[in-house]
Amino acid sequence: MLTALVTLFLIGYLCIALEHPLKINKAATALLTATVAWILYILMAPEIVPGSRGFAFFLEENPSLASQPIGEQVVQYVQSVQIIENLGEIAEILFFLIGAMTIVELIDVHGGFNIITNRITTRRKKRLLWIIGTITFFMSAILDNLTTAIVMIALLRKIVGNYKERWLFAGIIIIAANSGGAWSPIGDVTTIMLWVRGNVTTAGLVPNLFIPCLISFIVPTLIVQRWLRGEVTTASPRKLAAVQIRDGETSYFTNVAGKTVISERERLSILLLGIGCLMFVPVFKTITHLPPFMGVLGALGIMWLYTEVMYKRKNDVPETAKRRIPDVLQRIDTPTILFFLGILLAVAALQMSGVLADLSVWLDEQIHNVYLINILIGAFSSVIDNVPLVAGAMATYPVADAQSVATAVDPTYVQYFVQDGIFWQFLAYCAGVGGSMLIIGSAAGVVVMGLERINFVWYLKNISLVALSGYLAGAAAYLLQSFLLN
Repeated sequence: MLTALVTLFLIGYLCIALEHPLKINKAATALLTATVAWILYILMAPEIVPGSRGFAFFLEENPSLASQPIGEQVVQYVQSVQIIENLGEIAEILFFLIGAMTIVELIDVHGGFNIITNRITTRRKKRLLWIIGTITFFMSAILDNLTTAIVMIALLRKIVGNYKERWLFAGIIIIAANSGGAWSPIGDVTTIMLWVRGNVTTAGLVPNLFIPCLISFIVPTLIVQRWLRGEVTTASPRKLAAVQIRDGETSYFTNVAGKTVISERERLSILLLGIGCLMFVPVFKTITHLPPFMGVLGALGIMWLYTEVMYKRKNDVPETAKRRIPDVLQRIDTPTILFFLGILLAVAALQMSGVLADLSVWLDEQIHNVYLINILIGAFSSVIDNVPLVAGAMATYPVADAQSVATAVDPTYVQYFVQDGIFWQFLAYCAGVGGSMLIIGSAAGVVVMGLERINFVWYLKNISLVALSGYLAGAAAYLLQSFLLN
């Protein structure tokens, strides 16, 4: 049965990686994989669960089950404890993502990001490359790399008319978005997962990963700038008018029946308040010791209240022209949320079955090098979605505490897995930055591929080696930094 479970997961994994050739949404594959995985697990649970410490404690807490057959006891334990506990941990990540995505979408739908992008006026290729790359790098540390890529591609279309020129800029946008998201606890889904679960902290992540991530962006940009000469071919007015990237409409409404809906000052206030709320979430966690999703939900409540008060004063504006939170909630990427739910539940089934514990033992015996393990994970993340990779690593290696380090046969090795340990920091870097090596390796790459119609082979020939050089340079910087500090 374990073989069937592993085979199922690998087939589901393959279908997720081949989402675009198969034309089957990865959310559907992930949800189906999770459902079947838990069916297989509950069938084999009577052989796995009875020897566990948690099951014994469950029976002590529920003496009424003592007269029941062992199979019924195990089913009750799986239903009442294992599924609920795993779902609770997953819900923390999902609610955080829903809150953050809604705030970002609220800023975007009111044109807040245009305040930043409209101030770029240079047409010199090299200078423009660095400006766009730098904005992307820092913006993706606050927002998610998917939204950042969409905003920057919209800007790029307004400035660069020639698609072949634009593709080089788009390649740097992908690299910068992934590199920028890796050093911030709220910048990328994988770092959010590690931060929410307590594997890393803001104080441990930012200072240790900023320089490696910056290098992984700078090195590819230095290479690409050597291919650029002169000024860009500007987009024609006709093409500018056609730049629509969301639902066939402009991202915000400037006027309705001759009346301004959102003023420049209001757009700026929404931008600053939204970014401020997102940046305050790590501070909220440090002060209150509450889970991050509580902070982001509170931030969403503040944004909701602010926009409701703002629209309440606009009695002369039609209701259909207003962009309230209920409207914005319909625009967030729900399939992506469902994909996370499915893949994390599937990984949880592997964890409950003991497969990941066996994998951990094999890796420790055969490789026993956290740096090599993470570099391999980074390479795999260019082909396979990094969310299940990181989820698998988190389930395979629990966070070590002082007692487990003290009692370990090899305490030096176990020390890598404590909170803010080298394994978790380097995992955040490798899984986030490694996805840039192929255009299908990250959410930013996939969305740019769709918006700009960049084909896989062109990216492989022109950008992949450039991204690889940045990935390895940043990894080398992290290794050097770790050895010097430790």
